[in-house]
Amino acid sequence: MCKRMLTVICLIVMLSMAGGASADLVAHFSLDEGSGTTVHDVIGNVNDGQLEGDAEFVAGHFSYAVSFDGDGDSIRWADDADLLDPGAGGLTVTAWLNQGDGTSTHAYEFAVSKGNRTSGMIGWSIWTESGSLLVRCNADGTSAQRASQRFQNVPANEWLHVALVIDRQADQIRGYLNGDNQDWIAGGGGPSSDSLSGWGDIDCDVPLVIGQRDDGNGTLLGIVDDVRIYDHALSETEILDTMSGVVWPYAFGPDPKDGAMHDDVWINLSWKPGGYAVSHDVYLGDDYDLVNEGAAETFRGNQTDTFYVAGFPGFAYPDGLVPGTTYYWRIDEVNEADPNSPWKGPVWSFLIPPKTAYDPDPADGAGLVDANTPTLRWTPGFGAKLHTVYIGNDFDEVSNATVGVPTGSAAYSPGPLEAERVYYWRVDEFDGVDTYEGDVWTFTTPGAVGSPQPANGASDVAMATILSWTPADNAASHEIYLGLDKDAVRSADTGSSEYKGPRALGEESYDPGVLEADTAYYWRVDAVYDGNPVAGPVWSFTTGDYLLVDDFESYTDDDAAGQAIWQHWIDGFGIAGNGAQVGYLMPPYAERTIVHSGSQSMPLLYTNEAGVTNSEAVLTLTTPRDWTQAGVGELSLWFRGASANVPQGLYVAISNSAGAPAVVAHDDPDAATAGVWRPWRIALQAFADQGVNLTDVDQIAIGLGSKSGRAAVNGLGTMYFDDIRLYRP
Repeated sequence: MCKRMLTVICLIVMLSMAGGASADLVAHFSLDEGSGTTVHDVIGNVNDGQLEGDAEFVAGHFSYAVSFDGDGDSIRWADDADLLDPGAGGLTVTAWLNQGDGTSTHAYEFAVSKGNRTSGMIGWSIWTESGSLLVRCNADGTSAQRASQRFQNVPANEWLHVALVIDRQADQIRGYLNGDNQDWIAGGGGPSSDSLSGWGDIDCDVPLVIGQRDDGNGTLLGIVDDVRIYDHALSETEILDTMSGVVWPYAFGPDPKDGAMHDDVWINLSWKPGGYAVSHDVYLGDDYDLVNEGAAETFRGNQTDTFYVAGFPGFAYPDGLVPGTTYYWRIDEVNEADPNSPWKGPVWSFLIPPKTAYDPDPADGAGLVDANTPTLRWTPGFGAKLHTVYIGNDFDEVSNATVGVPTGSAAYSPGPLEAERVYYWRVDEFDGVDTYEGDVWTFTTPGAVGSPQPANGASDVAMATILSWTPADNAASHEIYLGLDKDAVRSADTGSSEYKGPRALGEESYDPGVLEADTAYYWRVDAVYDGNPVAGPVWSFTTGDYLLVDDFESYTDDDAAGQAIWQHWIDGFGIAGNGAQVGYLMPPYAERTIVHSGSQSMPLLYTNEAGVTNSEAVLTLTTPRDWTQAGVGELSLWFRGASANVPQGLYVAISNSAGAPAVVAHDDPDAATAGVWRPWRIALQAFADQGVNLTDVDQIAIGLGSKSGRAAVNGLGTMYFDDIRLYRP
């Protein structure tokens, strides 16, 4: 038997014994054992925990839970588990907590914790203090790297769902009580901040403890149930899902993670089984649609193992996986005894890196690259041993070059470059047998034309969008090109169909009209010096299938220039019978934390009291006015309220310059109390049926109150709105 095949067989045996590592949900303590002193991680990643002191199983929020009497009880784990420390993406901890009548004499009590004061409080915790519920995270044991959020006046003798989200991408922690983040405030045991900005690793070297802190302090008087720990920051919707406590029937926890780069030509795919699974249908292929549809050629069989090997003789892709290829896979969970079987799983993917160099730094199309001490970097192609670098100011010369600079590392310093120039560069890879010619990338140095809007590589761009850029420092004018083919745009001249005309200084924008939906566009702006154009880099963007009404990103705090949000969305200030206030009284006027996308949303404070029955904000439109173009047929917006809001009828109204507004109300009378972002789509025909001319819409209003058709009720609250769009049905 050949050595390679023997190695493969041994590897398969080991995999069948070990299974695969989990991802996503990394620990789940249901606390449903009901008796004894042992607590299990139901997904099997973390060692068993042990009940200590008088901790005991009692009736829980779901099945069983564990009760702590405040006198040294706990559940402890013998070993520290690094997977319970926040990684690059963060961490989420959720639990159900009942703190009884709050009669504990302790100043603070820890429900779930991984950290102690001996280690400088490095770690994370969910705890109570004097009637408040807190989440906290520490990095270096000092107040410089300590972040907290506090919920005050926590109700007694109630089951509460608590979530701590450590979001390393957003540089913040967030606390959720019963799925709502609205009533948390910063502070508690540290500075008044929830920011993680500038923090290092949050690597606590103590075990997980439920019921107290690791150093024995802060023992809990209360009951804990269903503790879950995830290896990333959950969204609000996902947090609401964890509250249900129901069995998850679908496969989850793919390894490698969805979208991962896999640096080999064979792979062991593994996953965590759904709660009802007896066996698993495996699908694998290099075509998303075929895998999603369950095409016969992608079906790899039904099995009981939770791993699947590909890229070896005798398995799928016996000649090995192909570099530069994206593979898609799906696991359907099967239980013939259940009428809901099979449970179709999501389609996951992984990418085998290409033979060519990729992931350039600076990125293709980047601007403002340091001209004095530039360093070019890239990720080597699969199996690359030697790299050859080419750089210059002419695309064709760099593309056709045969003599470059060899280097053994994936970095090259070309020496000082000229300012206000466009540079092209290419990296060829040699793997010891063959040479693989790389793509030609481009960047500009300071002073060159740049800062494209939409940003280079942007996706889901509105079909009607204005292209803009910053001018080259010493150019007399500019010329713009736009098209559907990258090479055609790159090589186009003023006689080409891609040429869209000149632009004088001060006119650095171009309106292409309504573009095609879901389409990739390429564009280029040349700087003209003394009548001689210098070709700029080719940028790209991809359209979505909508027209933008307002995403609230353009508003600033410059009210002197008329750019404040309340100067466009007109509220009830000085208007009798309108109890609305748009924006905050002091800058920043727009909301910059509670947003659906981007960096801003519109806060609308409503006060329907003292005879006021409606609170609304009105925007007079400049564009889009024609709500029939591009085949649009639905108005979409996102809204969010808070549990403390008094319910009011939520409505949208649109109108022409003359005639009564057409009003459509939300069908949920409690929409204002939603503590998470919710979408609302309205068929435009609902407005047209009320006599509005959709080809010339003049105003849109968003409001709460009796105009919705619901009876007027005294009440006030705060709503947030974002991403108002017109979609094609």
